[in-house]
Amino acid sequence: MQQAGTSGSEVEVTWEDQQNINKFGRLNNRLHELHDEIKIAKETCENLEDASNELILTDEEIVRFQIGEVFAHVPKDEVETRIENMKEETSKNLEKLEEEKESVVAQMAELKKILYGKFKDSINLEED
Repeated sequence: MQQAGTSGSEVEVTWEDQQNINKFGRLNNRLHELHDEIKIAKETCENLEDASNELILTDEEIVRFQIGEVFAHVPKDEVETRIENMKEETSKNLEKLEEEKESVVAQMAELKKILYGKFKDSINLEED
C-alpha cells in the first residue's frame, strides 16, 4: 500500500548529496560577491585611468593628491608614479578576481552535472 502524497520517483537525499547542495550554495554566494568585487575593481581602474589622463593635461608641477582623507600637495612626477602603481595593483587584483570567478563557475558546473544527474527535475539550481 502506497502512502498518500508520495510518488515512486522520489530520490533519497544522502549526506554526500546534501554536502554537494551546500557547497553549491556557498559557491553561488561567492559568485555574487565576486561579481560585486569585479564591478568595483573595474570602476577603480577606470577612475585611475581618468585621473592619469587628467594629470597629463595639467600644467601644474605640484598637484593635490588624496592620501587617506587628506589632500596633500605632491610633485606631479610622484603622483604619476603613484597612480601607475595603483593601476598595476588594481589590474592584478582584477585579474585574480576573474580567475577565481572562472574557478567558481567551473566548480558550480560540475556540481550541477552531479546534482541534476541524480535529482533531475526535483532540484532547481538555476537563478531566475
